[in-house]
Amino acid sequence: MMAYYINAGFLMILLFLAIFISISFFILQYLLKRYIREKIKPVYKTILDLPGGDTFGESLSERGGNMLSEVITDAQEWAKKQTQEIERLKELERYRKEFVGNVSHELKTPIFNIQGYVLTLLEGGIDDPKINKLYLQRTENSINRMISIVEDLESITKLESGELKLNMEKFDLAKLVEEVFELEQMQATERNVTLEFVGRPDRPVYVKADRKRMNEVLNNLINNGIKYGKKNGYVKVGFYDMEEHIMVEVADDGIGMEKKDLSRVFERFYRVDKSRSREQGGTGLGLSIVKHIVEAHNQRINVKSKPNAGTNFTFTLEKAK
Repeated sequence: MMAYYINAGFLMILLFLAIFISISFFILQYLLKRYIREKIKPVYKTILDLPGGDTFGESLSERGGNMLSEVITDAQEWAKKQTQEIERLKELERYRKEFVGNVSHELKTPIFNIQGYVLTLLEGGIDDPKINKLYLQRTENSINRMISIVEDLESITKLESGELKLNMEKFDLAKLVEEVFELEQMQATERNVTLEFVGRPDRPVYVKADRKRMNEVLNNLINNGIKYGKKNGYVKVGFYDMEEHIMVEVADDGIGMEKKDLSRVFERFYRVDKSRSREQGGTGLGLSIVKHIVEAHNQRINVKSKPNAGTNFTFTLEKAK
């Protein structure tokens, strides 16, 4: 009888364990399905939604690898763009500091000169006939230099911002060159520099441009040739027919420039020979203005030069129809 009760109890325990294991299995199965539904399927669906993600036979690991590769590529592209933007901002900041420093330096010289002349006059020089007129004349020259710098800066600002509108008209470019030669002849004579119009056309050369601004361009280029040319040297201007355009060449046989200077010669205040440039009285803005005016006409200007072999500027203008 005792054995019967033991066997019955053992069977009850086994039955209980079987029921517990069955319930646990169903609970585990439910939890696994829920985990797959809530965690695995959204990730799997995201991968499948990628371009080419539903390609037959492509494994989940391959799709996940492709997604990771794309994320890494995008991150690298983003980092590259941010680096480029940082470098651009650094360059702008460098340019701003350099520009402000140049403006301050250029204006400081005439201001100090004016201050010195005025103090001399106030301390008694005004009563000396040999000094008063001379120092007043020098003061005026310094003031005119300041005005030139400010006007040149204003011109560049307007050209860069598009505020300065070009007055496009038809005019004879050959006649304009002769007018500029007449204006610069006195300075050329002082330095024994010959102004030569190479192959002067026997008929008008009509172009479509802003005559006033092109006068400024030719004045700057020819004046530069005179200032930095050799004594007893030359400045030559020539035209070349290019079907729909006229190419203008302004060449001198002066001091020339090193190759490293050519890429910067059109920058504001950039000077190849700083001591000589200031001695000649330039603002350091002339070539920058020239470049902006030419580009405002949708044309380009180029420069070629070698040390002690002269400099050659060329630019194009549209023919008038």
